[in-house]
Amino acid sequence: HGVRQLRNPWADGPEYVTQCPIQPGRSYTYQFTIQNQEGTLWWHAHSKWLRATVYGALIIYPKLGSPYPFPMPKREMPVILGEWWDRNPLDVLKLALFTGGAPNVSDAYTINGQPGDLYRCSSKETAIYPVEAGETILLRIINSALNQELYFGVGNHKLTVVAADASYTKPFTTNVIMIAPGQTTDVLLTADQPPARYYMAAHAYNTANAAFDNTTTTAILEYESAHYSAKGGKYLKPIFPQLPGFNDTATATAFTAQLRSPCKVKVPIEIDESLFFTVGLGLINCKNKNSPRCQGPNGTRFAASINNVSFVFPRSNSLMQAYYQGQPGVFTTDFPPVPPIQFDYTGNVSRGLWQPVKGTKLVKLKFGSKVQIVFQDTSIVTVEDHPMHIHGYDFYVVGSGFGNFDPKNDPAKFNLVDPPLRNTIGTPPGGWVAIRFVADNPGIWLLHCHLDTHLPWGLATALLVENGVGKLQTVQPPPLDLPQC
Repeated sequence: HGVRQLRNPWADGPEYVTQCPIQPGRSYTYQFTIQNQEGTLWWHAHSKWLRATVYGALIIYPKLGSPYPFPMPKREMPVILGEWWDRNPLDVLKLALFTGGAPNVSDAYTINGQPGDLYRCSSKETAIYPVEAGETILLRIINSALNQELYFGVGNHKLTVVAADASYTKPFTTNVIMIAPGQTTDVLLTADQPPARYYMAAHAYNTANAAFDNTTTTAILEYESAHYSAKGGKYLKPIFPQLPGFNDTATATAFTAQLRSPCKVKVPIEIDESLFFTVGLGLINCKNKNSPRCQGPNGTRFAASINNVSFVFPRSNSLMQAYYQGQPGVFTTDFPPVPPIQFDYTGNVSRGLWQPVKGTKLVKLKFGSKVQIVFQDTSIVTVEDHPMHIHGYDFYVVGSGFGNFDPKNDPAKFNLVDPPLRNTIGTPPGGWVAIRFVADNPGIWLLHCHLDTHLPWGLATALLVENGVGKLQTVQPPPLDLPQC
């Protein structure tokens, strides 16, 4: 997740997009070259809900002799935030896809695989991280939860943000970070508090009018001199961080707004392709509202879409293989660049506009074209922060706001000087976010919401970036062991 995979979609991984899934008992070796990237990324399964447990950190260190652009930490640790179901997550998904309703929410969150002290049965395995008084450590925080943005903090300690999505940022200090599924955030923490035990904790930031897992995961930051209290060798009770309320959008917005590139960057100014994408949920009407397959609101089935197209993944072949082999009939390239009908996206939307159209439509881009995409959340079913991720690309986040995007006045407020470089960015709930990038990586690249509930519902499309001129602008041939459908 986040590796640029230049000219090499075959090592990207999403099922039925760049490859067919790896069959049970089989294997496939991903081979790729990392170019001009350093920092915290991660890897995860990209098939159904397998990434509920199949994930890990992918850390790219600077070249030998190249320092970090911040004071060298004494040590570092990955902090991988996850989500846990007591049931097999594939069964949870299967049931939801059968009934058309929303899937059951998770039973716990985890830090590095452990739920922590606040859940029954798990306090013995709570992750404990020793620190020495005065030292500075680098926390590489990754949100690998399936469906939940999270707030994260450490009791009584300030966090200095130095990178996000493997791109360095202007350092800034905060008590709490908000991190969406797919995102990574690197922070420096100095052990400058009285020697004691302090909780690292994470809980939900929930923007939708929907059920969510309202629990808190913890790990313990333990000063080495403070293992026990003097009285009878009992453990000291850890000190809790103050985390914002689950519906505190103001704190999340203020946090994200502070992220900036360290210096002036080269943002595309003259735009060749200006795309306006409405993203959000929808409902498919059922003929028989009492059907066991129509358990969504008022006898419907949940769906999701971009510009009213609910993406259907092919089954006979992957998009990239079909494109490379010239196989017709697997997809079309007529994805609408703007919504087919304009409406008050964040207002009271007429029920006639709630049902999307299913299709496998791709966005075709010329190699080297300068692209702007505005992601506009809608209030259909509910407003929500949708973390939008583009495979094979980083992009500059040049602006965001609440309400409907105003193409006349909002671009004047864009940050074209030092916007942050990301690979996953959330739509403010009931708002919009604008990104820019150069389409310089040929291939087919999935663009989707990183809330995994929304992916099978269709909140996705793919960018088909055509080859340019010569070998260095052309997709390389597929490997011989690429999985077949």
